Amino acid sequence: MIRHRPFYADVQSHYDLNDDFFGLFLDPTRTYSCAYWKEPGYTLEQAQIAKIDLALGKCGLEPGMTLLDIGCGWGSTMLRALDAYQVNVVGLTLSRNQYDYVSDLLRKRQGGGGHGEVLLAGWEEFEGRADRIVSIGAFEHFRSERYDDFFDFAYRAMPADGIMLLHTIVAYGRDYLRENGIRLTHEDLEFVRFIREKIFPGGQLPRPWGSFPLGVREYAEAGGFSVTQIQALQPHYARTLDHWAAALTAHNDEAVAMAGQDTVDNYQHYLTGSAEQFRTGLIDVMQFTCAKTPPA
Repeated sequence: MIRHRPFYADVQSHYDLNDDFFGLFLDPTRTYSCAYWKEPGYTLEQAQIAKIDLALGKCGLEPGMTLLDIGCGWGSTMLRALDAYQVNVVGLTLSRNQYDYVSDLLRKRQGGGGHGEVLLAGWEEFEGRADRIVSIGAFEHFRSERYDDFFDFAYRAMPADGIMLLHTIVAYGRDYLRENGIRLTHEDLEFVRFIREKIFPGGQLPRPWGSFPLGVREYAEAGGFSVTQIQALQPHYARTLDHWAAALTAHNDEAVAMAGQDTVDNYQHYLTGSAEQFRTGLIDVMQFTCAKTPPA
């Protein structure tokens, strides 16, 4: 019995806007999350592939394993895992457009190892098993009232040596901001309200750690995981957003024709405003490596 229904309407209101619109400012892989400039001279596409490799490299993948990709987007992590690790991959998305796009990519894929499958479903509906789990940029949509259930689901879905790589934006609490001399302004709070109303309805940023409210680390530990590494990528997301904003500006006329002036204006505000919040230290993006802890 499914305990929760996934937030289809909230997710589809954003990601099903127009695939071609997103294609105007994302890199050719359509990776819609923080890139990783392992080398300073990387292009955005190279940096996105480096981020995917960074995440997959922490999962301990071996050929023949099954990887569950929760929030698979337009399929870039799935394809990289299939080609580089020869694993079987199941991708989950709540976006109808992304489901259709990834299904087409998998149909056209030739050669390489592993088997890929995409499902129009949330983790709440998935009843299969996986050796490893990766989730990049989806946790922000889960909401805190489901965090306990999510980590319980991930723990039960994997074998005793299971590893989950969770990549999510996080928001720092007021105590952290005060201790680090970071000022939270009225404009910052208005920007958060704008994001929730105009860009990501229902979105919620977790705390990275802490006891009140609980952070990602504490939820994972309560769910039976050992958090073996936390890697922050804060400056990399600011740079990623700069690339996206510049690309959207360069394709402004096409974007307006596809989505309308109001949408383009909202996205420019979202991209530039988010970059500023990463630079000032209000928010961060982190990869949490969660290793399943066998019962005592």
